[in-house]
Amino acid sequence: MKSFETFHPLVIFTFFAASIGLSMFFMHPVYLVITIFLAICLNIALRRGRFLKDWKLYVPLFFLMAIINPLISHNGKLVLFYVNYNAITVEAIMYGIAIATMIVAIILWFSCYNETMTTDKFIYLFGKISPVISLTLSIALRLVPRFQQQLKQIANAQKVIGMDFRSGSFLHRIKCTLRILSILITWALDNAIETADSMKARGYGVTKRTSFSLFIFERRDGMVLASIIVLFIINIFASIFGVTTFYFYPTFSDIQWDLACILYYSSYFLLLSIPLIIEIKGGIQWRLLKSKM
Repeated sequence: MKSFETFHPLVIFTFFAASIGLSMFFMHPVYLVITIFLAICLNIALRRGRFLKDWKLYVPLFFLMAIINPLISHNGKLVLFYVNYNAITVEAIMYGIAIATMIVAIILWFSCYNETMTTDKFIYLFGKISPVISLTLSIALRLVPRFQQQLKQIANAQKVIGMDFRSGSFLHRIKCTLRILSILITWALDNAIETADSMKARGYGVTKRTSFSLFIFERRDGMVLASIIVLFIINIFASIFGVTTFYFYPTFSDIQWDLACILYYSSYFLLLSIPLIIEIKGGIQWRLLKSKM
């Protein structure tokens, strides 16, 4: 049992809403380093082996996004060389790396979100406000991991019958890829029909929906939730005061290291490290209990 997922759904959802929301808008190098570092640490703590396997996707994605920007953007003062009379600048390269870091970090945060924020927790939070929207979002959030799992199964099955998309000629790979996508789409449509029939058979939408849950908002939930809200507000003020602002064009702006900025950096680090601290604390407590047995 992971420690952070035992907290109230409101705490879990608030944390990921704050972390993903801030990660999407903070392009400051210090904030980016903090974001990607703690996103990786939390993935290791929550997902372990699956996270190490996913790096086969994250690394090529990171370099692809980092390379694209300097090829399409030629702004900046520090020119390295020219490609077809187009300048390749240091600023464009660093901006591409920053964008890639931000996107990979957001993907990592969503991976942790899917690990801790289950369907029943999401419906518990938003079911009373809007049952239809909450159910729709819950189903949509499950699509990506389900599609990934089904895609692997289809690819492995096709590989057994000699339709491996990773080997052979270029035309053979295209044919295998299209075949796999066709099977995946057929499975998705069939699954959608089964889901609709199942919901209809269970009487969804006929009468007012009731729900049952065992989630109890405890004192520890209130303390963690208050910490998340306070740290989130502090970082909003940091953004208002321009601490999180960093310019890549026409050249790099300065990174401030005065006391106020360090405190703002620390508040962001502390905000994103809350679930990691909870996981470490829970691990220590579990080892102490095991040692006393």
